[in-house]
Amino acid sequence: MNIDAIFQSMVAVRSSIPEDAFTATALGIRREGSGVVIRANGLVLTIGYLITEAEEVWLTTSDGKLVPGHALAYDQETGFGLVQALGQLGCPPMDLGDADEAMVGDPVVLADGMGQFVDANIVAKQQFAGYWEYLLDEAIFISPAHPSWGGAALISTDGKLLGIGSLRMQLIQSGASADINMVVPINLLRPILDDLLNRGQVSHPRRPWLGVFSAETNGQVVVMNVAEGGPGADAGLRRGDVISEIGDGEVAGLADFYRKLWQSGPAGTEFPMRILRGGREAWLRVKSADRDSYLKKPQLQ
Repeated sequence: MNIDAIFQSMVAVRSSIPEDAFTATALGIRREGSGVVIRANGLVLTIGYLITEAEEVWLTTSDGKLVPGHALAYDQETGFGLVQALGQLGCPPMDLGDADEAMVGDPVVLADGMGQFVDANIVAKQQFAGYWEYLLDEAIFISPAHPSWGGAALISTDGKLLGIGSLRMQLIQSGASADINMVVPINLLRPILDDLLNRGQVSHPRRPWLGVFSAETNGQVVVMNVAEGGPGADAGLRRGDVISEIGDGEVAGLADFYRKLWQSGPAGTEFPMRILRGGREAWLRVKSADRDSYLKKPQLQ
């Protein structure tokens, strides 16, 4: 693997977000990470939270060239974001690999747009449920972790792109802990790329969203926080509530909660939710929404 050639396809991503943006409190108004050029016209693949509601995006190449970018698309389901460079990057595109062929134990590299990389191994490929209403049927986990993981490129030994870095987490096994990265597999991009390029979004209906940040504890889904002004807050959900039932289906863990929510009907559907609050049972009427309707749309620089 030629690491110098890899860095030629990488860029640093810096974005500015309005102070009144819906995600400003949770994600900040200055965001920095990485991206990888995947087409010769300057199309950059990154992790979507870096560019959500961005009013400005700047890309920096490995040789220091600074080029403005346009936040082209953010797919809520996969977490991928696309940025179109508005000038000549002069970066060769990186070939896409096949994440399905990558196996646990395989050696990989996680490289960022600032010239740093980590030699790692795939330690797991399994379901991942994120607290922000996010679910992957099979995410990739690598160790050791990269200190600058957001938007970093996971690369196979033959120099192909296997995924995009999303999170840094802690793995605890046999009383010992280790930092790991969660990576979104590149194969999730192929079925939606044309839609994102042509429409800025996927063609199928948007998933219903509540604006609820949850965790799983002993199989129970516990509300950690709710987004101010979101559907969950409007319905009366509070920190500490245990979500036990949606419609007529009991909730068995975080992933099951998301699947039942997304099967409740299109965004905007109202449904009953049973919660436990302070040891007492209560029913709420919850009306879901389209998450994107709360977000500022990117403006062309």
